[in-house]
Amino acid sequence: MVRILFSIKKLVDRILESICIFIVAVMTILITYQVVSRYIFNSPSAVSEVLSRYLFVWLILFAGAYVFGLREHMEIAFLKNKLSAKGQVFVNTIAELAIAAFAIGVMMIGGYSATLRQMFQLDSALQIPIGFIYSAIPISGGIILFYVICNLIKFYQPSHR
Repeated sequence: MVRILFSIKKLVDRILESICIFIVAVMTILITYQVVSRYIFNSPSAVSEVLSRYLFVWLILFAGAYVFGLREHMEIAFLKNKLSAKGQVFVNTIAELAIAAFAIGVMMIGGYSATLRQMFQLDSALQIPIGFIYSAIPISGGIILFYVICNLIKFYQPSHR
């Protein structure tokens, strides 16, 4: 069961990595187009500006979840490193549970609520529901929660200690 979970984690990692790379590539094209259209043709494109802004928000949320899943996020480990192995596992567990509470309460529940409320408001440039842009919040919260579960299982694996 644990092997299946970590196989799924690797798949989720690859999907998030691909999504982030794709978003950066599209943003590069959009921003280049925006600069060319503004300074060479003297006709700025509102669509490319707004779309690149929304893609940047998605990139931040998905890349943040991805980095969290890799456990390469910033942490202050000075005091934690002075603890025993069991103490470190305990502190890591508390931190993961706090992150899980945030991911569930703020990102998933709050983000889902905000997404639903904004589904009927259209963006003026793209004519898409603002809720579609907001949907990245509960999606990334769900991904973070999945990573929390993987991390907690990994902490209590005999090979981790």
